[in-house]
Amino acid sequence: MTAASGELLRLRGVSKRFGGIAALTGVSLGIDRGALVALIGPNGAGKSTVFNLITGLNRPDTGEIAFERRSLARCGPERVAARGIARTFQNIRLFAFMTALENVMAGEHVRLHATLIDGLLHTPRHRAEERVARERAHALLRLVGLERSADVYARDLPYGFQRRLEIARALATEPRLLLLDEPAAGMTAREKAALQALIERIRASGTTAIVIEHDMPFVMALCERVVVLDHGELIADGTPAEVRANPRVVEAYLGPESA
Repeated sequence: MTAASGELLRLRGVSKRFGGIAALTGVSLGIDRGALVALIGPNGAGKSTVFNLITGLNRPDTGEIAFERRSLARCGPERVAARGIARTFQNIRLFAFMTALENVMAGEHVRLHATLIDGLLHTPRHRAEERVARERAHALLRLVGLERSADVYARDLPYGFQRRLEIARALATEPRLLLLDEPAAGMTAREKAALQALIERIRASGTTAIVIEHDMPFVMALCERVVVLDHGELIADGTPAEVRANPRVVEAYLGPESA
């Protein structure tokens, strides 16, 4: 075990209801540092609810969520981001009338220290942080292959580019855990191949990642571990081969042909 290894995230007996619907029931799950994990299941299985609970958009009814052994119970989305967790969304949420560069810089605010007064007065601290933030934003655009689109409004970018821009903005928060909600949805085969390479580079840099995705060939080629939810319950957790052969997963989600 290396110094960087060990458990990063832990869900213990997490349950969540919305009215009369049980979105999650007693889910327990641990994610190690440096892991690349897929979270799969049919629509309504509770996958996005897991992300919403981790990132503070919702709070669990019962159970505990801990990141780096510290509870996230009292953390809203901004504090969760400051702690080192970032996410993308199933429905892209970019600032449409901001450029690609400005979108990425917006993600950096949780790591900046200049105050509103510094900004209004353009103090040396504000100018120095602005320069560093701009340089880092350009570097992140290069990472996701959008360096030539820095000055293009987000709304004018092709769909696949928008997906990659959202990832760049999430990375701007300097996360140790990155949550990707259906990043390959709507992409062409070529775009999916580029996305897979990008996620692998992100993981190689030391960032832990959890990916929600319905594209099974994409998931099985990318992730070394697959966690399966069905009707809010965890029904399988293992390697792609183990999950593909699991009768409960085949019945609930994959189907015999996929298996």
